[in-house]
Amino acid sequence: MTFTAAPVADPGRTTAPLGRLLAAEVRWVFRRPRTLVTLGLFALIPVLIAIGVVVADRSGGGGLIGAVAGNGLVLPVAALTVTLALLLPLAVAMAAADAIAGEAAVGTLRGLLLAPVSRLRLVGVKAFGVLVVAFAAALVIAVVGVLAGMVVVGSADGGMVTLSGTTLGLGAGLARVALVTIWVVGQLAAVGAVALAVSSLTEHPLVVLASVLGGLIAFGVLSAIPALDWLQPWLLTSGWSAGADALRYPITLDAMGSSTLRALCYAAIGIGFTIWRMQRRDA
Repeated sequence: MTFTAAPVADPGRTTAPLGRLLAAEVRWVFRRPRTLVTLGLFALIPVLIAIGVVVADRSGGGGLIGAVAGNGLVLPVAALTVTLALLLPLAVAMAAADAIAGEAAVGTLRGLLLAPVSRLRLVGVKAFGVLVVAFAAALVIAVVGVLAGMVVVGSADGGMVTLSGTTLGLGAGLARVALVTIWVVGQLAAVGAVALAVSSLTEHPLVVLASVLGGLIAFGVLSAIPALDWLQPWLLTSGWSAGADALRYPITLDAMGSSTLRALCYAAIGIGFTIWRMQRRDA
């Protein structure tokens, strides 16, 4: 009787390079037409706000939009604050829905689960793809907002007039815009983590969108009820207007810091649940 030795797996084939996985995920994300269309629409938002301010004869008004008049560097902060209420979370939720539920719907998730990639690494790659979408969306609004603000609206002596009435130089103004952009990406990362957790539970991307957006709307309603003020520290949307604090002098970071800490908690819970679910998911 002849015995044939069992084939030994090649260690070089058991693990795909992480850099190649991340690059492939980024290519896959930006090959989706909906991603490119969404980024294009986000680029229009600061332009529309700038045109609206100019058409309104720079009459200003209240709030951040009113502060844009003649003060173009405020435009990207105003655009980021406005879109953070719903549009930016929608884009991130769409990316998270496509990342797991969308791939399960078309049958490609099974191949990923059977591939020589650990499921922990798979979750990390998918989370990275969602984070890239969040960063790209916020960056597009910030960059186009700066350009539209400087060209269409104009700036105060080439700088920024804060909500406190002081004038900052161009470099300091751009630093404030960069700070708000990074803060917004952190909030969107929390939304994306929660959306990934929901996406791991279903094969229907629309369920992910409805769940995440419905939850954000519910959070907004709860935060508007004075009798439920005790819930504020637990609601992800609490403090989403804190970006305006970056336009004060001296800058106040208490609200932005607390909202960032809250976002980190939501992100940790969302990613943790996604890992737990994917470890137990059948191929």
